[in-house]
Amino acid sequence: MPHSETAHAHDEADLGRMLTREYWDERYGGGPVWSGKPNTLLVRYAAELSPGRALDVGSGEGGDVLWLAGHGWTVTGADISPVALAGAAELARRAGPQIAGRVTWEQADILAWAPPERHFDLVSAQYLHLPQPARESLHQRLAAAVRPGGTLLVVAHHPADLEAVPRPFPPELFATGEQMAAVLDLAEWDIETGAPEREAAGPEGHPVTLRDAVLRAVRRA
Repeated sequence: MPHSETAHAHDEADLGRMLTREYWDERYGGGPVWSGKPNTLLVRYAAELSPGRALDVGSGEGGDVLWLAGHGWTVTGADISPVALAGAAELARRAGPQIAGRVTWEQADILAWAPPERHFDLVSAQYLHLPQPARESLHQRLAAAVRPGGTLLVVAHHPADLEAVPRPFPPELFATGEQMAAVLDLAEWDIETGAPEREAAGPEGHPVTLRDAVLRAVRRA
């Protein structure tokens, strides 16, 4: 059934709020949101790389940042929420000086923030969903932050997932790896896209097969 104009306006209002610091501060202020484990595809791809400087955008509670730091990377975790960053910094402190000493935290509004250009060996954005214009703008800024020989890794929920499980996002926030790669210059990047499958619990606990949209691109030296 098509949305009514009122429902559509409500969706847009909800999405606008989801892009604010206040929304994420409130969400992270209520206790753990995620598992604390690193994202599986980050681990898979980063394990193939030599540690260097990494940027994790939308770092949340810091699971990916702490994993990278624990494997020799010097990591910047960037997030819109100071509440999330404070909690992640505390987890890093508890992990010990060898971890905490490799990590920098940065509060950033990713709708406008630009990291330093050609600075990082790995730039990672995991399950960070934005409307198309904002998504493309962000990915262009993240790509600019990758040094020659470095890797851009973007992982998101695949649009096909909308047929398998309900998502608290409107459909326009989902894109395939190929669609995300469209912002990159083919002359400057070696690009790989994919849609790997994984099993998960769906509605009422029934198992479902989900796919992730993956963009991995290496800037040519």
